[in-house]
Amino acid sequence: METINNFVSGLNGIVWGVPMIVLILGTGLFLQLRLGFMPIRKIGYGFRMIGKSRRPDDAADGEITPFAALMTALSATIGTGNIAGVATAIALGGPGAVFWMWMTAFVGMATKYAEVVVAVKYREVDDQGEHAGGPMYAIKNGLGKGWGWLAVAFAVFGGLAGFGIGNMVQSNSISEAMGTAFGLPTWVSGVVLAVLTGAVILGGIRRIGAVAEKLIPAMAVIYVIAVGIILLLNLTALPGALMTIITSAFSPTSAVGGFAGAAVMHGIRFGVARGIFSNEAGLGTAGIAQAAGATRDPVYSGMIGMMGTFIDTIIICTMTALAIMVTGVWTTGESGAALSAAAFEAALPGFGSELLALLLSVFAFTTILGWAFYGEKCWEFLFGAKAELPFRVLWTVSVFVGTVVTLDFAWLVADTLNALMAIPNLISLIALSPVVVMLTREYLDRNDR
Repeated sequence: METINNFVSGLNGIVWGVPMIVLILGTGLFLQLRLGFMPIRKIGYGFRMIGKSRRPDDAADGEITPFAALMTALSATIGTGNIAGVATAIALGGPGAVFWMWMTAFVGMATKYAEVVVAVKYREVDDQGEHAGGPMYAIKNGLGKGWGWLAVAFAVFGGLAGFGIGNMVQSNSISEAMGTAFGLPTWVSGVVLAVLTGAVILGGIRRIGAVAEKLIPAMAVIYVIAVGIILLLNLTALPGALMTIITSAFSPTSAVGGFAGAAVMHGIRFGVARGIFSNEAGLGTAGIAQAAGATRDPVYSGMIGMMGTFIDTIIICTMTALAIMVTGVWTTGESGAALSAAAFEAALPGFGSELLALLLSVFAFTTILGWAFYGEKCWEFLFGAKAELPFRVLWTVSVFVGTVVTLDFAWLVADTLNALMAIPNLISLIALSPVVVMLTREYLDRNDR
């Protein structure tokens, strides 16, 4: 087991090393340049389209509204990455890691936009009469038969990664948070989570979308209000926190208190890795959700889909990072969810850590639901509709397993598979970028830019 662990650990260091950082950021920057920075210029337009997408279009093809598809995608991204992931980035890479998370998000908006455009453009109708899309279908239908192996590679990596990063890691975080905050036994958390998960995912994308479009907006607003209160209570520390983030991005962070110090490269590495873990720009997953959305135009879906990265990282992750910085707990030596909990407890003594535990649990639960759909579509691509029911049963059982076992190795494997998912997706986005640019120009011409 130690040999396997060392091998996976070494592989993780390679796939999340400099080449992967260059590939992710480079692809995003390449797409931003080809699109004339349209995703950044159209942020306001994107928010307007989100509001419009709440109304169903009976003439459009799809199972759920584009808004519900966005909430499904956000349900998979807003979770432990926004709370534990941001804290880990700061603990290991210093405050400068937050700056590189921002940069990852701004170039990632172009990546996420392109992922959704090609997912909707090349989606299919499956044996159940439902729309199926994502990188595997974009590769298969957009690049041709010679690239079939790349589509299979994505589906295998995505289908396996989901059980770790989207399932057991999330349920483990919930059971740990509920146990620490309320003394709830892990097996109780496991049973409750498994029952709730099964009740939702057995209803397919329509039920997942219905739950996501109600839970995600409500919990995001509650989280923003809670952190907003923390920032108001520490308003005088806010300018200094922002300055520390920016200066630390370009100069080493000195050791202070329990913080051991970090080089600039550490900030870049952990900022990019945790940013991708949080918003999933580059993994291709959002396209799987958006392909189920009722739409007449891939670009319309892309405009909505790219806002998921902005909401997830620029808003939610930034709020977490600033709470950690202004309360001063980043120098304590804590990491992960414990560091975020320390920030909440420092600002809201007596109930802060319990509030965060509840928020983390709901966010992580919705991540389980979103990734259930992603994983199902990956296995359906490989084995057909007959894989649907066995997958849902196995997924529900895995939720319980995740609450009662130690998951250090599962986290490592899932993190590695995340990087391996990104490679075929990013290759296909570069190859299909002329299609993305052409569709975007046609859409903007029709809509007077």
